[in-house]
Amino acid sequence: MPRFTPTRIAGAAAVLVALPLAVSPPVAASAVEPDYTITADPQSAGAAIPKSMYGVFFEDINYAADGGLYAELVRNRSFEFSSADAAGWNGLTGWTVAGSAAVSNDDQRLNERNRNYLTVSGAATLTNAGFPSPSTGSAIAVKKGDRYEFSVWARAAATLEVSLHTADGTALSAPLSITTTSDAWTKYTGTLKATATTDGARLSVRTSGSVRLDEISLFPKDTYKGRANGLRKDLAQKVADLKPGFVRFPGGCLVNTGSMYSYDAASNYPRARSYQWKDTVGPVETRATNKNFWGYNQTYGLGYHEYFQFSEDIGAMPLPVLPALVTGCGQNRATVDEALLQRHIQDALDLIEYANGPVTSTWGKLRAESGHPKPFGLTTIAVGNEENLPDEYWANFLRFESAIKAKYPDITVVSNSGPDDTGATFDNLWAKNRAHGSDMVDEHYYNSPAWFLQNNARYDSYDRNGPKVFLGEYASLDNKLYNSLAEAAYMTGLERNADVVKMASYAPLLAHVDNVQWKPDMIWFDNDESWGSTSYQVQKLFMNNVGDRVVPTSVSGAVVQPKPITGAIGLSTWRTAAVYDDVKVTRPDGTVLYSDDFNDGDADGWTAVQPRGTWTVTDGGYAQTTTNTEDTMVKAATIGESDYDYTLKATKTAGAEGFLVAFGIQETGQFYWWNLGGWNNTQGAVEKGVTSAKEQILTKPNTVTTGQTYDLKIQVRGTKVTLFLDGVEWGGFDDNQVTEPFAQVVTEDTRNGELIVKVVNAQDTPAVTKVDLGDRRVARTGRLTVITGDPGEQNTRSAEPILPRTSTVHGLGSSFTREFPANSVSFLRIKTR
Repeated sequence: MPRFTPTRIAGAAAVLVALPLAVSPPVAASAVEPDYTITADPQSAGAAIPKSMYGVFFEDINYAADGGLYAELVRNRSFEFSSADAAGWNGLTGWTVAGSAAVSNDDQRLNERNRNYLTVSGAATLTNAGFPSPSTGSAIAVKKGDRYEFSVWARAAATLEVSLHTADGTALSAPLSITTTSDAWTKYTGTLKATATTDGARLSVRTSGSVRLDEISLFPKDTYKGRANGLRKDLAQKVADLKPGFVRFPGGCLVNTGSMYSYDAASNYPRARSYQWKDTVGPVETRATNKNFWGYNQTYGLGYHEYFQFSEDIGAMPLPVLPALVTGCGQNRATVDEALLQRHIQDALDLIEYANGPVTSTWGKLRAESGHPKPFGLTTIAVGNEENLPDEYWANFLRFESAIKAKYPDITVVSNSGPDDTGATFDNLWAKNRAHGSDMVDEHYYNSPAWFLQNNARYDSYDRNGPKVFLGEYASLDNKLYNSLAEAAYMTGLERNADVVKMASYAPLLAHVDNVQWKPDMIWFDNDESWGSTSYQVQKLFMNNVGDRVVPTSVSGAVVQPKPITGAIGLSTWRTAAVYDDVKVTRPDGTVLYSDDFNDGDADGWTAVQPRGTWTVTDGGYAQTTTNTEDTMVKAATIGESDYDYTLKATKTAGAEGFLVAFGIQETGQFYWWNLGGWNNTQGAVEKGVTSAKEQILTKPNTVTTGQTYDLKIQVRGTKVTLFLDGVEWGGFDDNQVTEPFAQVVTEDTRNGELIVKVVNAQDTPAVTKVDLGDRRVARTGRLTVITGDPGEQNTRSAEPILPRTSTVHGLGSSFTREFPANSVSFLRIKTR
C-alpha cells in the first residue's frame, strides 16, 4: 500500500520535569509559529485497524490469579502447599490449627490429583486468614451485608461450625452449622452473611468428632457476572473497562518453564511443570496443583475454562499460549522425547476441540459439562513463549503448526521471535518465520522510556507482505507518568502500522501491591481495593478510542539529537564472585586518563552505586566475594571525553553467572554495561540502564569459565561502541537514534463518523501544533480527552492523581492550531460532515 512517511526536522528540545497544566485553549493560526505541524494526506487511504488491535495479557505473576483475579478467599484450601513451592511452606501453610490435625497423603485421599487432605482427630479449630499482605497482615476482606459461599469436602460423621471473625475473635457473621454424615467423600455447602465491613477477617471451621477434610473454600457470592468459581468483581471490571480485543493467557514464563511431563504417578507427580491446559479444566477438586515459576503455588482454580469464559464475557478473542517443549526464562533446555512431543501436539488439537468442538466430541462434552455447551469460537493459538534456543524451538513449532493446520486449517498459529527486540535469536527466528510464511510472530520487549521515544518508526520498515506482528508483551520499565507517555508515543507508531501490527498488549496486567515479582504492572490491588496505574489510564484511552482506519499523516517539528557516551566507569557482578584487575582508561592515542592495578592494596576512588555485595582488594585485584547478591555495581573515574578505551582483566571465581563491566554511568542512574555470562551463564548482552530499568541493546549466546582470566576492552567513539573479548571483536552498537518527544496519529471511526486526532507531547514544554486535515470537512467543535501531570507522578493505593479529563473544545475545522500541554496525551474526537 502507499506509505506517507513522516518528516522529521532536527532541533533541540530538553526533556525536564513539568508541573500539571490545564487543557490549553486553541491558538490563533497567526499568533505564533507552530512547534509542530501535522498534515493529513488528502489522497491515500490508510490501513484498516483490526478489532484485535489492543488486548490484555494475563499471567499468574504477582499473585494475579490465586489471591487476585480468582475470587477464592481461602489460601491453601486443599492443603497442597509444600516446600517445593517456597522455602518453609507445608500442607498447613496459611492455616492456624488449635487441636489435633495433620495433613495426610495416602489412598484415602479425595482423588489422585488432589494428593493431600486434612485428618482431624476430635475437637479442633482451623483458621485461615486468606492471602498474605505483608504491609497489613494476612486477612480476608468482607463487606457488610454481602454473602459468602462456603464449601468443604468431608468424610466421616461430625459437626462443623463455620464462622467469620476478626483476629481478636469478634464475630463477623452468624455461625453456619454443617453436619457431615457420610463415610464417602461428600461436598457440603452453606452461606455466611457478613455483619460488618473489614479487611481483617478470618474464616474458622470448628470440628466436633474425627473427620477428614479437603477443599475448604469461601467465595463471595458477588463475583463478576455472578459466576460460580468466579472472578473478583472489581479486578474483572477494570479489565472489562479496557474493552480489550483479545486476552492472551496463561503466560509468559508459566508456559515454557519446568517439567513438560504430566502430573501423574508415571512421572512421579512433578511439582514444577509448564502450564498444561488439561491440568486446569473439569471440577476444581480434580485439578492438579503446581509450583508457580514466580515463587508460590498455583491451584489452577482459575483455569482454561475460566479464561475462555472471561474472554467471552468481556467480548474479547481468547488467545491461549501452549508450551513448545523448549524451556525459556533462563532455563534454556530442549526436551528430547518424541512420545512427549506427540502428546503435547495432541493436547493442542484437543484444546481446539475443547474450545470449538460439538458436545458429542470428547472434549466438547467436557466443556458442556462445565457449563458451556456453546463453542467458545477459538480462532488463534500461540505455540511457545520467548524461547532462546531458536533452532530447537523452530523444529518443534513446525511440528505443532503442521498438525494444527492439517486438522484446523482456519486456525491462526502464532510463532515468536525470542525474548528480545533485537539480537541473534531475534534475527534467526524472524528469518525463519519470513522464509516459512508464518501467520504471525510474537515480539516481546521491556525497555526504557528513551527506547520507546526513539523507536516510534520501528515497524515502518517491516515487510508489508511478510508475517504479521503480535506485540505480546511490552512496557516502559517503571510506573510513572513519563513511562506511560513514552508508551503512548510508541502506540501511535503501532496504529500507523496497523497493516503489520495486528495485536498488542501491555504486560503484566495485574499485581498485588504486597506480593510483587515484577514491575511495572498495569492494575494494582490489595485484598480489598484496586487502582489503575498511569499506564492503565493511557491504555484505556487508546483501547476505547481505536478507530477502524488510519488516516495517513506526516509530522514536522523538533527532535532531540543523541549525545556522546560519557560518564563514570564501573564494575559489577550478578550472583557471582569475581576479581577485576588492571583497570585503565586511555585516549585513542594511548594517553592514560585513569588507571588502577590495585597493587597499593586499596580501592580508593571506587564507590558503591548501591550498598550490595562485598568488595575487597586481595592479592592485587579488586574482588566481589558474595555469590547470592545481584547488581553489586561500584564506580570510579568520570570520563568527560567522547572518545576513549576502557580495558581491564576479569576472572569469575564462583557463582551462577559471569561479570558486568559498566561505562557511561550518569548521576541520574543512566548507564551501559557489558554483561558476560548472564542469564544463568547462557547469554551475553549490552544493556542500557535508566534508573531501575534496563533494555538490551545487543545480545548473543555466551558463557564464562570459572577461573579463566579474560581481557576486556570497550572502545567508545562518540555514540559508537565496539567490544573486544581477548583481543577479538565480540560485538558493537551505535546508540545514535534521535528522540522524538512529540508523536501523533489520526484514525477514523467510520461507525460514529468521527476523526480521532491523537497527540503525545512527552516533554516539559507545551507544543503549539498546526493540524491540517486536508479537504476533510469536520465540525467546529470536538471532544477532547487529556491525560497530563507531573511526569514523575504515579497512581497509588492512597491517591490517583493521573486521570483523564474530558471537555468540549471549539474553533476546529479542516485546519486549526492548538496548544497541547506539556507531558500529555490528548485525544480529540471531531465529527465529520
